[in-house]
Amino acid sequence: MGPLAGIRVLDLTRVLAGPLAGQILADLGADVVKVERPGSGDDTRAWGPPYLRDAAGNETRESTYFLCANRGKRSIAIDLAHAGGQALVRELAAGADVLIENFKVGDLARHGLDHATLTAANPRLVYCSVTGYGQTGPYAPRPGYDPIAQALGGLMSVTGERDDLPGGGPQRAGIAVIDVMTGVYSALGIVAALMHRQTSGRGQQVDMALLDVQVATMVNTAQAWLGAGVVSGRVGSGHPSVVPSQIFHASDGHVMLTAGNDAQFERFCGAADCRGLLDDARFATNEARVRHREHVIAVVAAIVAARPVASWVEALTAVGVPCAPINDMAAVFADPQVQARGLRVDLPDPVAGMLGLVASPLRLSESAVEYRLPPPRLAEHTDAVLREWLGCNDARIAALRAAGAIA
Repeated sequence: MGPLAGIRVLDLTRVLAGPLAGQILADLGADVVKVERPGSGDDTRAWGPPYLRDAAGNETRESTYFLCANRGKRSIAIDLAHAGGQALVRELAAGADVLIENFKVGDLARHGLDHATLTAANPRLVYCSVTGYGQTGPYAPRPGYDPIAQALGGLMSVTGERDDLPGGGPQRAGIAVIDVMTGVYSALGIVAALMHRQTSGRGQQVDMALLDVQVATMVNTAQAWLGAGVVSGRVGSGHPSVVPSQIFHASDGHVMLTAGNDAQFERFCGAADCRGLLDDARFATNEARVRHREHVIAVVAAIVAARPVASWVEALTAVGVPCAPINDMAAVFADPQVQARGLRVDLPDPVAGMLGLVASPLRLSESAVEYRLPPPRLAEHTDAVLREWLGCNDARIAALRAAGAIA
């Protein structure tokens, strides 16, 4: 039994941040019901290619994007624009422990599905709202997207190569990292609210904003400004406070090397047969290396370029200097450490036969993560959920469907 077994979650979210929060709760044992638009469902169901390949290797219409954040859920299709659909969601929320939504501020109030309305009927409900800018402030009504948060919240200002170098300029992160972080923070906030409910008996609203998470994600870069007035710039793959710590060109590819302290840099010099560098004051300490970044990086780059990636990984790993090749996804899932940690999980799937998914990184010794269901097909569980959660009989389900409230 997962630690959240018995917790009912009504997931009204779509795309990534909200759905990921719901998936985390499902992995922890909660019964997560995903409410989707009849006919089309979550926006990401149409975000392809790439699409899932079936057991025979043929392309299906199942988007791999949708699959990444909806494991463990059941899908029910309800028309929120329909008065009967709105009433049905209110009925489901009355028996839920958690509701997650990522509509624009004010949208659900028009349907009578806002925090105030639903918690009046169910004071124990934990209501998590995920938006671009939060429920308050001048930007609250605006729609929010991950790359906009990355830009506005400072991440792009420190991501990418310097303007004076080839390919220089701000870049977005290669994944929707703020959506992902918002999903993780949302799940944490929900669990904290559930813990608080154990003593207070009352739920609460969890107000999550992409921009808030983006600013919090700046951690040491934000603190450099707040504590020292330093506005950090872009240093490519380099670390602003540690040198050397960046991608270098080896003779046959790229390698990521980090000498996180002076002892590690000394061991790097030993493995690279360049101990003479330690006699140069510019290389003697990390502070000196940071202050003389350009010279140090040029010297280290010339040394690294003389040997292949595998040689560096073997030699530096042997002396405890962090070093790694730049893996693509094929190499990631072939890596022995990734395999040993079980970071791929395969679930039976009616289309793919066995569906490979990225496993949860949570490792709990007494209440292990559960992988119960593959990502659902649209409306796959509508009838079952209505029977289990509301005790609906066949006649009521048929009436709801005939009225257009459900699909």
